[in-house]
Amino acid sequence: MKKITSLQNPIIKALVQLQEKSKTRNQKGTFLVEGKREIELALKGGYELETIFFLPELISENELSFYSYNDCIEITKEVYQKLAYRDSTEGLLAVAKSKKHQLSNLKLSENPLILVAEGIEKPGNLGALLRTADAAKIDAVIIANPKSDLYNPNIIRSSVGCLFTNQIAVATTKDAVAYLNMKNIAIYSATLQNSNSYHLENYTTPTALVVGTEATGLSELWRTESKQNIVIPMQGEIDSMNVSVAAAILLFEAKRQRGF
Repeated sequence: MKKITSLQNPIIKALVQLQEKSKTRNQKGTFLVEGKREIELALKGGYELETIFFLPELISENELSFYSYNDCIEITKEVYQKLAYRDSTEGLLAVAKSKKHQLSNLKLSENPLILVAEGIEKPGNLGALLRTADAAKIDAVIIANPKSDLYNPNIIRSSVGCLFTNQIAVATTKDAVAYLNMKNIAIYSATLQNSNSYHLENYTTPTALVVGTEATGLSELWRTESKQNIVIPMQGEIDSMNVSVAAAILLFEAKRQRGF
């Protein structure tokens, strides 16, 4: 079995670039995923692992037999600490192949419930949205006008692997709106303009719930293409809440109406 002990090894230098640079991830079509649970979820979600890197002090070769991969390399503690993104260590990292997240690849149920997130800048917020979507077990997440590449390590970490458990499409707002209209999926946009209280609407038919950033809100197209703009009434001093919290309220109201 191969073993890498030096931080100056070209493979390790390339992995650091893969971890840190969106451009590198896009060019190579791969990304780094860390942790047993996340790797297991990636495999379950149909991702292909190119190479596994493991720290023998924390994970045995026998444990590696549970994973499907093309290559396996043992690394030292020093090398692992250079690559590991999280404070807690499990001794396992993998290079995985990215997927094509196209709208046409989505497989929807007869009565879909979709979350659309437009222009989310903070990877932590996007990761939290994916975690919320998984908890609600919705059909798909559409990321409109993305501000970060999907395989940013902060997104993977904050989603606790839910990047791999959701159906995800990435598109422009224009294409996302056209797709939903083509599929006859009603759009409900969370915005203050011309809005109705969210709990007064009916989400039991094909529905897309659209959320944006606290700072800029949603673009005009979502507001004009909505079946109804909706709002979560605020009772305190502020007029908005974190986007992942807002999405959770909306999604679970839709799930409640659907009897789940």
